[in-house]
Amino acid sequence: MNRTTTTATGTRLPDSLCTHTPKCPTADSPDREAARTTASHPEQGWSLLCNGIFLFEDTGELLPDGRAVAPHRPVAVAA
Repeated sequence: MNRTTTTATGTRLPDSLCTHTPKCPTADSPDREAARTTASHPEQGWSLLCNGIFLFEDTGELLPDGRAVAPHRPVAVAA
């Protein structure tokens, strides 16, 4: 099944750019951050995953359809 996502600008992208086996989780999967990195720019603070997600170093995400996911780092617990 070849699904696509329409971005905020109207561009149609495949839900997964994943070409390896086994396939990575799709952009709408709960474990979407487990997808392989296809481009990494640590000097700019972001990586592109093969499912089309931009993952930022603060753990925020930009999904292929243009939605943003707020940073979700674990909160440190005082001992």
